[in-house]
Amino acid sequence: MTGRNRSPVATDAERVFTDLRAVAGRVREGLAREVPESAQELAPEEQPAGQIAHFAEQERARVLSAGADGLEKLAEGRGDELTGDESFGLEAIVLLEGRPAILVQGSDFASQAGDWAVLDGHRAAIRETLARVGRVEVTGHVSLDWVGTAFLVGADVVMTNRHVAVEFARSDGGGWGFQHGMAAQLDTAEEFGALPGGGAAYEVTEVVGIHPEADMALLRIAPGDGAEGLPTPLAVAADAPADLPGHPVYCVGYPAWDGRRNEPESMRRIFMDVYNVKRLQPGTATGLAPEQDVMKHDCSTLGGNSGSPVLDLTDHRVLGLHFGGRYGFGNYAVPLWQMVEDPLLERADVNFV
Repeated sequence: MTGRNRSPVATDAERVFTDLRAVAGRVREGLAREVPESAQELAPEEQPAGQIAHFAEQERARVLSAGADGLEKLAEGRGDELTGDESFGLEAIVLLEGRPAILVQGSDFASQAGDWAVLDGHRAAIRETLARVGRVEVTGHVSLDWVGTAFLVGADVVMTNRHVAVEFARSDGGGWGFQHGMAAQLDTAEEFGALPGGGAAYEVTEVVGIHPEADMALLRIAPGDGAEGLPTPLAVAADAPADLPGHPVYCVGYPAWDGRRNEPESMRRIFMDVYNVKRLQPGTATGLAPEQDVMKHDCSTLGGNSGSPVLDLTDHRVLGLHFGGRYGFGNYAVPLWQMVEDPLLERADVNFV
């Protein structure tokens, strides 16, 4: 694809979509179905906001229409004729449909069109995953009330990133403990539109350990007051898929605004200015860098996804621990199947399958 490539992940329409013409048709049908603005005149105090919304809708329609034109050119082998507007629109379509960040509500997600309609067939298993991923919240921190994502990997153990845990943990010489005056908990809800306290919350009772090399930490949790027992842990992959590059995967986490590392307009197209809540983020594994002990993927993630699981969509085992990304290149995860015999994970009795 020619033109600008400003996506937070290294994706392009020809690789992401299996049928470019079908996607273009679906985009055009969606634009045609949109209800036109009401002809009713707004009250004077409402007119500025109404005008802004109207212009935003017009701009969105213009961008997506140009993207549909670009998809049709690519389908005809005319990628060298793409205009700047068409390239920009292609990126919007890739990010909104090809690599969406789907809001989780009521421990569930909306059905998707196109290639990701396949998620419906995995709904029960994905719901099981959603219930085992939470936001790491802290008290006593000078500037933050939450610091990342974590997921259940043992009977009472969750996994997250080292750079998440060190926000509230410290080395005490022989191990790890909590920083003075700080505490942490895991909240499995924090969904868009949800009332506070609507999900299961677990207290972090112990820092089991922080890995000396990988960007990984393990925390022990216990049900909070009045909460039920812990669910069974996620299955962690003891081996890798034979076809790792291009293998369908998904992340679950809590993407936060991250203007330092991502282009703001791309972020708005993916996340629609809704941050800090649980998302389902499908994509593909894009490769393995053995010399760096890194698995690469192209799910649409942001900073709050630190500590998210990267799961195999075919069997729902956790393949990797997401720890970051590089703008315009892709995202990175710790390949967990390479750590089956790691002493820290063995001590925590991680549920390798």
